[in-house]
Parts: sequence; C-alpha cells; structure tokens
Amino acid sequence: MINRQSHQQCIEPECLARYALDERIYACSRCGGLLDIETKPTAEVESLKKLWRERRSSFEPRDLSGVWRFRELLPFTDDAPVVSLGEGNTPLYDAPGSARYCKLNSLKLKHQGANPTGSFKDAGMTTAVTQARLLGTRLVGCASTGNTAASLAAYAARADMLCAIIVPEGQVSHAKLAQALDYGAVVLEIEGNFDDAMRVIRELAEQGNIYLVNSINPFRIEGQKTVMIELAEQLGWEMPDHLVVPGGNLGNSSAFGKGLQELLQLGLLDRLPQITVVQAEGAAPFADLFQKHRNELRDGEIPSEIKNVARPKTLASAIKIGAPVSWKKAWRTLSWTQGRVLTVNEQEIADAKAIIGRDGIGCEPASATTVAGIKKLVAAEIIREDQRVVAVLTGHLLKDSEYVINYHRGKLTVTTEAVEPQPITATFGNRPVSVKADAVQIREQFQRLLDLKVGGPT
Repeated sequence: MINRQSHQQCIEPECLARYALDERIYACSRCGGLLDIETKPTAEVESLKKLWRERRSSFEPRDLSGVWRFRELLPFTDDAPVVSLGEGNTPLYDAPGSARYCKLNSLKLKHQGANPTGSFKDAGMTTAVTQARLLGTRLVGCASTGNTAASLAAYAARADMLCAIIVPEGQVSHAKLAQALDYGAVVLEIEGNFDDAMRVIRELAEQGNIYLVNSINPFRIEGQKTVMIELAEQLGWEMPDHLVVPGGNLGNSSAFGKGLQELLQLGLLDRLPQITVVQAEGAAPFADLFQKHRNELRDGEIPSEIKNVARPKTLASAIKIGAPVSWKKAWRTLSWTQGRVLTVNEQEIADAKAIIGRDGIGCEPASATTVAGIKKLVAAEIIREDQRVVAVLTGHLLKDSEYVINYHRGKLTVTTEAVEPQPITATFGNRPVSVKADAVQIREQFQRLLDLKVGGPT
C-alpha cells in the first residue's frame, strides 16, 4: 500500500537522514529538522500530462479527486485505502474588478475555498488521513485556528476515526467551530493562542497519544502540493510571472514550492513563478525574517532561527500565527523562486476582501491578503501591469461571515495597544437599507440603484 520507492528525508543539508514512510515521526530524530517525502513517479514522465487529462472524464473515485488524480507523484500505491471527499478541482477565476483595483491588465484567482469543507486544508488532509489509516491510527488530532479543525473533523468522520482538536478559546470563528462540532470532533478550547495549542499537540503527538496532521506532517504537504499541478494544467503548463499566497503557518507556501520544484525537475515546467508570501502586519514573523536576511536568501543560505511573535494580532484569524512551524520549507520556496515576503495592514485586507467580493467570488479575510499585497507590489513597480499574476484564495467567504457583515455595516474594529478599538473604514461598504413595506419607497430605491454609475470600485 505504501510506495516503496518513496521515503521520508530530513531537509537540513548537513543531515539528510532518511526514514521509512511507515515511521510515525514529525521531525528528524537526529537533528530535529523538518521532513520531506521523496517520491519517484510511478509512470513515465512523458505520459503524465495525457494520463491526468484523461482522468478528468473518469468516474473512478480517485480520479474524481483533484488530489488523487495526480497520484503518480504521491507516496502511495494503487491499493492504498484512500480517504477522500472529492477535494481539489478548484476553479481558476478571472477577476477583472480585482485587476482594476490592483492596476493590472488581468488577474486570476485560484480559489481553494471551493473544497468540500471550504478551505485549502482538504487537499492535504486527504493524504494525511489516508496515511493515518495506513498506520492503523484510531485517534487523529491537530491544533487549529479553524480551517484545519473543520477539515480534519470531516476526513476523520469519513475514515471512521476518533478526532480531537485543540483551539484557542474565543479566537475561532463560529462558522469554522460549527463545522468541527457537526463532523463529530472533540473540540478542546484552551487559554492562549494557536501557538500554545500547537506546542501542546506536538508534545502529545511525540508521546504517541495522537497522530498529528498539522502541516509539520509531511504527508499533509504532499496533498497540498497538487494544487500547483492542477494550476499548471489549468494554465496550459505555462506558469504565471507571479504567484501570491497568504502566509500563516506557511504550509501552503512550503507545499507549493515543493510541487513546483518537482514539476520543474521532471521537465513538466520550464520555469517557476516568483512566489510572494503576504502576512498581516500584526502576525508577520516570516516577513520580519525576510527583511533581515534577504541577502542570505540570494546566496542560498537558511537563517538559523526565526523570531516568533509572542502575541500575534489580526482579524484574519486563519493567519493569526506567531510561530510558524514550516518556515524553513517556506524559506526554501523563496530561494527556489526568487520570491519575497511583505505585509499588509487590517484596512488593506478588509478593502481587498470587499473588492474580491465585487468580482462575485468572495473569500475569508486571510485570503484577501493576496490582492492587498498585489496592489502594493504594483504600486512599488515590482509587478508590472502587463505581467501574468495568480493569487491563491485559501478559504470560503462564509468561513467568517461576522467579519463581512461588520465591515459592510461600518462596525468592523481592530484591537491595538490603544485603550479603544480602532475602527476600520468601510471604504467599499454595502450597508443594508431599511425601508417600509411600501412599493413607492422601494421603487425609489430601485431608481437610485439604476442612477448609480455602472461598474465596481477601482
């Protein structure tokens, strides 16, 4: 069931220790480094594009998954007991309104919020929970700001496994919490933040009490890397000039870099996009690392450590993380793609999110960091208006509906070091209008609507 041509390997250049796929470890036992899965394709490289394309018309369960359709690059054999909810196959949208906002000729949005539980986590959870099943695991768990919890709970339910989730009390949107509860997970709310939850769950996992499926688990990264295979296929195997992603725990940027590098090495791509990671100003340890060590990045060196943020602050709760566990893999992605990291503030995130909504797409706040970041990169002339740009949206609009309602009603605020919460301006607000149940008044509202200038905000 396990691909014997594959193995786990430490990413530290001076170590590179190897481990069998069925060893239940999350870090190198020699040096503590993060682990990769090294896999040789199980089919001739020349036939892969044709094979993957043909599977799109197949009704075989694995072919219906936008992850398992690319299984030749995954570390499992054909008889693996796959746990799937039909994840992947996410749309690549043209976003003309967002392009105008950023002052680009065109912009495409790869929307991972179209996954079964509404976030990109499903792409990695299908492979992580499949590995858990192969290992004979009964109890799986994670620390979460919400999306991982919802995804793991759903896939654990599908696999008939017990599921325990640790979340920071009062810091997870009710929509995400509702998903985890409805799928049957045991939810443990702790005092502290996500980083505290992560510390506890890692300690428990090292003791063997639970199988950990956060992005430190390399099998999670294997599923998430297929997002890049699907994107390359959607673009006719010609990658954009720039790929922009949100940055929280940095599993996505790690996975995307790994997927792209593998495609390049196999000859399925002839160039890589420049990857930009965007973080919220109040939760930006990776951006701070980049600013301090960007010259080392050009030289191919990896910093010895990252300075964590003790109390990360942002309304974009999915990226409210001060101690990202995957930062070394994400740094490697920057090195491979000559990438960069930048920050955006709460106002920029909120406005970009509203603009994405005007394209009829919608996303959760963390996703909107991408469009906010692109706007800044264009203004700084780092991205040219005629270049091809793709932004990855990581979560569905309804993941945090309270944020949306409060923004459009002009009630969204952010807590700072000041005594009073600071309001966020509803620059593109769409406040509900209160009218009587009277045809004349409602007709007047219709006429005001018709009198408005056609076209969205720019």
